[in-house]
Amino acid sequence: MNNQKSFEDESSGLLYVVPTPIGNLEDITFRALQVLKDAAIVAAEDTRNTRKLFNHFDIDTPLISYHEYSNKEREEQLLERVAKGESIAIVSDAGMPAISDPGYEIVRAATERDLKVVVLPGANAALCALVGSGLPTNEFYFYGFLPRKKKEKADALTQLKFLKATILFYESPYRVKDTLSSMKDVLGNRKVAVARELTKRFEEYTRGTLEEIVDFLNQHEPKGEFCIVVEGNTSNEEPNHSIWWNDLNVIEHIEHYMEEEQLSSKDAIKKVATDRNLPKREVYQAYHIK
Repeated sequence: MNNQKSFEDESSGLLYVVPTPIGNLEDITFRALQVLKDAAIVAAEDTRNTRKLFNHFDIDTPLISYHEYSNKEREEQLLERVAKGESIAIVSDAGMPAISDPGYEIVRAATERDLKVVVLPGANAALCALVGSGLPTNEFYFYGFLPRKKKEKADALTQLKFLKATILFYESPYRVKDTLSSMKDVLGNRKVAVARELTKRFEEYTRGTLEEIVDFLNQHEPKGEFCIVVEGNTSNEEPNHSIWWNDLNVIEHIEHYMEEEQLSSKDAIKKVATDRNLPKREVYQAYHIK
C-alpha cells in the first residue's frame, strides 16, 4: 500500500509529470512553466524538441534525455536524485507523458520506491478531439495507436467491436486511410470524427460516417497527426461466443499460440497483448519471469 501526501513534507523530492503543448506553445500553464524552471533537471523524450520550448519561455534548467529506449541505469539515476530530495520533471515531445508517450515506467518505479509523483494537468490531444467530435463524452475508451499489420489491426478492432463507449485512437497520416477502412470493415459504418493538427494554425475536424471520411481522405491528402474518435456500439447485438482464452492465464495463453499456431514466443506475446489489451512489456515480463 502506498499513501502519498504530495506536499506535506516540503523537504522531500518530487517527480513531476509535466504536460507540454501539443501544437500552440501558449497552451502551457503558469504552474508548468514554474515547475520546469524550478526543477533540478528535466528529463525529456527528445531534448532537441524540448529545447525549442525552453528557448521560447527562457527556461535554462538542465535537460537530459529519457525515452522509451532509455536504459534502467538512466531511470535509476533520476530516481536517486528524487530520493535525495531533489525535484525533477519529465516531459514528452507533446502532451501528457505516459499517454502513448514515455513516462509510465519511471512513474511505476517511483511509486514502487514510495517516491512522490505529482502530475500536472495540461494538454492532451485525445481529450480535445473527443470533446470536439460531437460524439458522446459520458463514457469513453482510449486505445491509442492500433497495430500496424492488417491482421493484427483487425484482431484488435474485433476486441473493441461491442464496446458501448466512444473509442479514441491516434494515427499517423501515412496509415490513417487504411486504419479507417479497417474500422469500417470490422466495426461497420459508424459515426466518426477525425481531428488533425490540433491547436495549430491548420487545425481541422472532419465529422461523418466512416464511409464518408474514407471517401473524403481519398480526395484530400492526409497531413499531420490524427486523432480518431469512433462512436461506440449502439446496437443491441452481443458477442455470439465467449472469449476462448478467458479461462487461461497469460502464460497458458502464450503457450497455446506457440503450440497450436507454431508461433515464436515473441509473436505469441504480441498476439496475447492484443487479445487482452495489455502492454506488450507486461505480457513479456509475465512470461519470462514465470
